[in-house]
Amino acid sequence: MQCWGLTDPGCVRPQNQDIYRIEQLDRNSTLCVICDGMGGAKSGNVASKLASDVFVEEIQSTWKPGMEQKQIDSMLSSAVKLANFTVFDQAQQFEEFNGMGTTLVAVLIQGKEATVIHVGDSRAYAVDREGIRRLTEDHSLVQMMVQRGELTQEQARTYPGKNYITRAIGTETVTECDISHVDLERGDCLLLCSDGLSNMMDDQEILFEVVHGVNKQYCCQRLLEIAKNRGAPDNVTSVLVQI
Repeated sequence: MQCWGLTDPGCVRPQNQDIYRIEQLDRNSTLCVICDGMGGAKSGNVASKLASDVFVEEIQSTWKPGMEQKQIDSMLSSAVKLANFTVFDQAQQFEEFNGMGTTLVAVLIQGKEATVIHVGDSRAYAVDREGIRRLTEDHSLVQMMVQRGELTQEQARTYPGKNYITRAIGTETVTECDISHVDLERGDCLLLCSDGLSNMMDDQEILFEVVHGVNKQYCCQRLLEIAKNRGAPDNVTSVLVQI
């Protein structure tokens, strides 16, 4: 297994409120996380760092090789709940942090099995011989409108309220997370990204770059360059894993 990650402020914002982590839990298990902070210049980066730190530390302290799937799901859910409580508590205690929050998408890969957990609109994709498959469903206003048939996927890409998310870490006392599972084969890839990338590229464009890139270690850089060539109004972060 090989992992690469990259984060960049983009072309407009002076501060990067995205953060990513890649952590080796044991010889066969890896945890990857992306958080995309929100809440203004003073607090978005605080929320994303705090949530990612708490989430990762909780997994590291709880992880045991050979855990069953139910145990992994429970561990990830508990780590999200702890991250949410911690960010929310800080937001209540300090006025300058009021309203801060963050998305979170993470994947725990154990051998050829991966568990994905997410809150918000940061995404996870699986890329294999069959093509590209989105493993997460955005917790956002536009996704709800697409599901109700009020917008097409193409219209959703440019809808004015597309940045409004319906779930986040730290904005409420309790948050809900979604968990999915994927079986992997040698050579398959997983891509995590913030909406700063997914807003700039459609799924098929991402598929092309992941599959046809000369060297996987430069894939995140290529994705960033494409996003920045298109204006990159938001921070851009991606993590690529190849089994």
